[in-house]
Amino acid sequence: MSSSFLASPRFLPRVMALDAASCALTGALQLGLTDTLARLTGLPAGLLTGTGVFLLAYAAVAAWVAGRQPVPRTLIGLIAVGNFGWAAGCALLMAAGPFALTGLGMAWLLAQALTVVLLGEAQWMGLRATRTPQVAAA
Repeated sequence: MSSSFLASPRFLPRVMALDAASCALTGALQLGLTDTLARLTGLPAGLLTGTGVFLLAYAAVAAWVAGRQPVPRTLIGLIAVGNFGWAAGCALLMAAGPFALTGLGMAWLLAQALTVVLLGEAQWMGLRATRTPQVAAA
């Protein structure tokens, strides 16, 4: 990606809006189809419900961040770190989790992990591209 694209004042708000949309969709699916997803994935209904509620709340925060000008850089940095943490949690559940995941369960977690890694990296790249140089004190 070109640095001018990443430095665009619209880049970070668009990434945050995409983050909000993906979390809203995932959260809504997990809450609306809890029992079906639990049966198909091998993930416990309680985990799907709890993370579904979290994802909907997170989506509201991400949408709020997307609409702020100037963009709240510190908050976006924390969100990027959180996205990497979510991916690590998904990887741990796949590798050493206590649940008997089905193939669809592995795919569900892998899709979430890949999505949040890509979003986190885009957030991080946008923050780096829009960093203002610090003027050294004379």
